Order: sequence, then structure tokens, then C-alpha cells
Amino acid sequence: MLIGAQLYTLREACSTLEGLDETLKRVADMGMTTVQLSGVCAYEPDWMAEKLKAYGLSAPITHFAYDRITSDPEGTLKFHQTMGTPYIGIGIMPEKYLKDMTEQGLAEFLGIIRPAVEYFAAAGSKFMYHNHWHELAKVGDRYALDILCDAFPADHFGITADVFWMQHAGVDPVEWLHKLKGRTDCVHFKDMIKDADGKSKMVANGEGTEMDYSAILKACVDTGVKYGFIEQDDCGGQDPFDCMKRSFAYFKAQGFKG
Repeated sequence: MLIGAQLYTLREACSTLEGLDETLKRVADMGMTTVQLSGVCAYEPDWMAEKLKAYGLSAPITHFAYDRITSDPEGTLKFHQTMGTPYIGIGIMPEKYLKDMTEQGLAEFLGIIRPAVEYFAAAGSKFMYHNHWHELAKVGDRYALDILCDAFPADHFGITADVFWMQHAGVDPVEWLHKLKGRTDCVHFKDMIKDADGKSKMVANGEGTEMDYSAILKACVDTGVKYGFIEQDDCGGQDPFDCMKRSFAYFKAQGFKG
């Protein structure tokens, strides 16, 4: 498993092409060789392919615009192929379905994305869905995430497993990593503490108190996770680059490479 940078963590520095260029260089200088393209400014795939090559990086996965994926699967696939990006992801389903987390709402969402999912799979790429806590709610007698996964084979529909949000939802990330084996080529890592009110807060990896990262990392290795991306949505006022460096140092200390 390679450890990389989820650029959403560094999104404020990536609001312009110049800033995105500099951020890619800084990530490479940290020793990482892989990034997830998410939360950054608009870019052309040729430009990104050139920058990735210049800095010795790959971008195996994106969080891409849901509307572009569903309205233009062909163009979306070509965009990703230009960058050598096999995993085409979304960060969350549209809000209307989060508010309507019912069998009917999920069926509507699945029906809309199905043509794109199948088109990508036929071309050797893979659609990836990133979980938050919403998908670990029960819909009837099943978890919403089970309903999503049951709709497609594992090689068509992957889960970018965010272990923080699994923990936040009250389920065991280790159990779910094993349950989702074959779908979780990519995983998001951030650590957790609880504040005085018992609310979950994000911290750099290795600095938390609520998650068993030893067991989580073993489960990732045992289930064949290819990429673990450092993602800290909220750095609590600290410099996101410093948080990224500390997280990466933690993973290197556990024997993982960038």
C-alpha cells in the first residue's frame, strides 16, 4: 500500500493553477509519489499529466463532478485516461439523496449512475464512491452502503473507504474493510480525538486517541488496499502542509512508503 496525499486537505493552496502546481511540487518534496485530485481548481488533463510527470507523481483517483460523470461518461473517461487515472470517484452523493436515505431514493441514485459505472468498467476503469457517516445508517434492515454495493460487482463499483467516518458512524472500520474486500483499492486516513462534548474531531494521523490504527493498517494490507490517502478535512487552524507532513511521518514509521 502506497501512502499519498488527498489534495482536498490542501485545497486552499490549490485554488489557482499556480498554487496547484506549487502544491504538487511540495507534496513530491515530502516524499510522496501519489495524489488524489480533489477540491482543487479547474485544470486541463494534458496540463495535469505534464505536471504529474514533472514531479514524479501519479494521480490514480479523483473526486470528479457528479453531473459531468452522469451526463458525459465518455468525456469523463477520456479526461481520466489522459492523466493515467483508473479510478473515477465522487466524494458524496447529491444532497437530495442524503436527505432521502430511503430504498426509493437510493434506487433513484443508483439508476442515474449505472450507465457511467458500467461504461467505465467496460473500458477497464472503476467508479469509486467515498463514504461519510450517512451511508452507515440503516435503511430498513440493511446499511445504505450495503444497498449501494449490492447493486454492482466489486470490479465495477468501488468504495473509497474513509475509516474516520466509519468510526464516527459507530461501526468498526476493520470489520468493514474486510466486508468490502475487493472494493477498497483506495482508502482515506485521518485520525480522531473527542472534544469535551464528546464530538469527533480530526487530527493528524498518529495523534488521535479513538482509532486503532494498528488494526486498521493491518486490515488494509490483508484486504489488498493499493493506496492510502492522507485526508484531513479540518486541520483545526494548523497549517495543512504541516499536518500532512506529520501524518506522512507516522505512516513511514509504520513501514509504509509514499
